[in-house]
Amino acid sequence: MISTLELRHIIEQSFLPIRCQCAVDSNKSLTVRIYQNTSGRETLVVTGISVSKLTNGRDIAGLISELRYDLKSSKQVPWHDHN
Repeated sequence: MISTLELRHIIEQSFLPIRCQCAVDSNKSLTVRIYQNTSGRETLVVTGISVSKLTNGRDIAGLISELRYDLKSSKQVPWHDHN
């Protein structure tokens, strides 16, 4: 299983250059916060993500994909895929 430190790092790095901050609480629940680059305003917050369900790269990639979709749908922060 991946450590919570590694998990946080992978998720936060996947949103660069947009600021993303992850925190894991005592219940092993992940909170992801994404901020607008220009104002620093929080634009997306997702709480209650079960760390125990993020056991491999596919799970983590799926979470990141869902977060990107939510971010695009919010239309508050421009997201540009570089693929």
